[in-house]
Amino acid sequence: MKIVISSINNQYLETIYFEELENINETLKKFSSLKVPLEAKIFAINESISSHQLSKLKNNFGKINIFSLYIYSNNRDTILAGKSLKIDSNFLREQEVKNKLLQIDSKKKDDILHEGTVRSGERISSNGNLCIIGDVNPGAIVSAKKSIYVWGKLLGIAFAGKGGNNSASITSLYLKPLQLRIANVIAIGPKDKPKNYYPEIALIHEKTINIKPYLMETKN
Repeated sequence: MKIVISSINNQYLETIYFEELENINETLKKFSSLKVPLEAKIFAINESISSHQLSKLKNNFGKINIFSLYIYSNNRDTILAGKSLKIDSNFLREQEVKNKLLQIDSKKKDDILHEGTVRSGERISSNGNLCIIGDVNPGAIVSAKKSIYVWGKLLGIAFAGKGGNNSASITSLYLKPLQLRIANVIAIGPKDKPKNYYPEIALIHEKTINIKPYLMETKN
């Protein structure tokens, strides 16, 4: 069994294997400080997982900000156990489950997760999305072909949409960068400190970079 943890917009964070469940609390500690909603997907191929095991998992996920939990399996007992706990459980053929995992594996090759402060003089670049759990200090430069997510203070330079991706965005818990760039549009960061206590997102609107509150879409 594999458990894939991701953040907003399916930004890949980590894969946890069934053999590691004894130490799952230690594995999940790194996510406990995140204020953004997270998502967990359980992939079980030819595996029967009991409602007792799933209940333990669900309790552990309840300790961090997991807003959605899904099961994908070709085992009917696993699906029934998930449904008994009101987990969104999807019965798929074996190859369909494998295909979903392949999509995640291909995304991992491009997306980058960086844990810790990006210090002055450091540069981090991603060929996909870039997720930073920590601060980006003044003098640091972070860039990505897709979107950038900083779960900390963004005080340096951020360049999203490298290559001309106008739909890319830059999201941060504390957005006060020296400079923002999305595709070919550049903006100087605001002089005043953010007065809000919620994440903000920068994106292109009518050929300029606009900053607004980041609102997480809720799922029914």
